[in-house]
This record gives sequence, structure tokens and C-alpha cells, in this order.
Amino acid sequence: MNRRDTLKGALALSSLTALPALAQNLDRPVRIIVPFAPGGTSDILARLLAPELTKSFGQNVVVENRTGASGNIGADLVAKSAPDGHTLLLIDVSSLTTAPSLYSRLPFDLKRDLAPVTMLIYAPYILAVHPSVPVRNAAELVAYAKANPTKVNVGHSGIGAGNHLTGLLVTQQWGADLTQVPYRGGAAALTAVAAGEAQLIINGATATGPFCKQGQLRAIAVTGPRRLPDFPDVPSFQELGWPAADSGTWQGVLVQSGTPAAMVDRLARDLRAAMVVPSVAERITAIGGENRVEGPDSFRRWMDAEIEVWARVIRANNIKLD
Repeated sequence: MNRRDTLKGALALSSLTALPALAQNLDRPVRIIVPFAPGGTSDILARLLAPELTKSFGQNVVVENRTGASGNIGADLVAKSAPDGHTLLLIDVSSLTTAPSLYSRLPFDLKRDLAPVTMLIYAPYILAVHPSVPVRNAAELVAYAKANPTKVNVGHSGIGAGNHLTGLLVTQQWGADLTQVPYRGGAAALTAVAAGEAQLIINGATATGPFCKQGQLRAIAVTGPRRLPDFPDVPSFQELGWPAADSGTWQGVLVQSGTPAAMVDRLARDLRAAMVVPSVAERITAIGGENRVEGPDSFRRWMDAEIEVWARVIRANNIKLD
């Protein structure tokens, strides 16, 4: 081999070696797309993580709220973004796993167009009522709802959202035919119920807990495997024998599916590091969240299973949005 061929080989090897580094490079501001209104769990979490990610990315990280269609507008924006890791979707993933069953036509294909980066947190739901509802516990609520169905409207974050479907399952078990009222995200639903516009809500503990602590809402029950430390007298769905005991808000991050694997790994690694920063971890625990950063493979398996679970519920209730 002559000197020229040797030089060409060395340059080619150098280029190949540099590819993973280039694939991980963030060279401009990064956007976190939150497809719900400010004040909800996704928004709270995005704004909590953004300063830490700004440090690790070496680029400004900005949070953008793109609301509408139960999260699908924001998800579609990310699905059609450049596959370079600069546009992240932070979402209650339950709203994504119901979409294929709710819509016969979506502007994006969940499995084809979006790639999981990592789950972030699980936070249980709190079932809470407006203080004007004359009940103090689950038994009183069930009796009141059955006797006064027109006096209890259920606010939720959108048709087909996880809290909407959980509410359907629970109230059906009660034998109470309650009116379900959709809002543009959990924050809007919380505001409406706190104002007395609707009377009952099932929503992420991260966002709902402060309303209960301040007396704007009254906590009646929680999902998840245990009672919440901040609400030790509030029983779990499992204790009460209610369905959907494991439901809750599962917050995760996805990117455009063509994003290089090296970039996905880099994003997952930086998100994992941000989640264990003491100030971040303490805040997540304080607002009812549980760290569930497990990487893209685990996230994909969880999504596939949830799509099947909620498809059965949606079919049974004949819910369609187009």
C-alpha cells in the first residue's frame, strides 16, 4: 500500500470514528414541546428539568406549550421535526397510547414517527372533589354520585386521555352515570373544578396535590401501589376495590424516530443525570412523582402493552374522535 492509500485509509477511519460524536452534537437551542397548557404535570416537569439540561447540553433549553387534540398537535410537531435531537416531546404518555384506538386517522404514526427516549416519572392520580360537594370519603362520594348524578360533573384533560378513561371505569363501577367534561389539558380541568365549574376530577398528583393542600379541592382517593405521604388518610383505589388501580400519569420524552441512536442515548443519559440532581429529585418526590428513568427499550415495551390495555377499554365504551 502506497503512502496516498495509507493516508486515504486513515482519513476514512477518522471520519467513521467521528460519526458517533457528531451524532451526539447539540449545536443550537433545544426545544421541549409540552402538548398541554402551562401548569399541568408535563409543564411542571419540563420547566423543572430545563435548567439542568441547559447545563448538560451546553445549549439553551426552552419549553413550548403546543396544546390541542389531547396532545396530538404537539406530538405531530415533534414527529415532523428534524431528526437531530433538538426537538423533544415531553408528554403524559398515556395520551399517546390511547390515540391509535381513538382516531382512525392520525397525522403521525406513533410507532413509525416517534422514538422513545426514556420514561421520566410515574405519578398517581388523585380523585378529588370541589369542597361544595357534601362528602368526606369514598363511601359518601359513591352514594352521593349515584343519588345525584346531575350534580356531579367530571372534569378531565380530554376525551380519551388516561384520566378520562380511568374516570369512566370508576364511575361505571359505582353505577353512577356522570357527565364527563373535557378541557384542554389537566391544568385547565383543575382550574375548572377548583372554581366549581365541575365537581370531580381524577388527575396527576403532581399537579393536583397542591390544590388539595390549599383546600381548593378535597382528596378522596389515590391510584398507585400505596397511599401518598402527604395524604396518609386518603385510601388507594386498590384498598377501595376500584378498577384502574395502577393508572396514573406516566411522563416520558420522545423524539423524531429518525434521530440517530447515539443522540437518543445521549439524551437519555443527560435526562437520567438531571433527574437525580438533589433539588430536582426532592421536588419530584414532594409533588408525588416517582423516578422511572429506565431508557428507551423499557419505555417501548411499556408503550406497546398500554396500547393494548386501553384499546380494550376504548372499544368497550365505543369512543371515537373522528
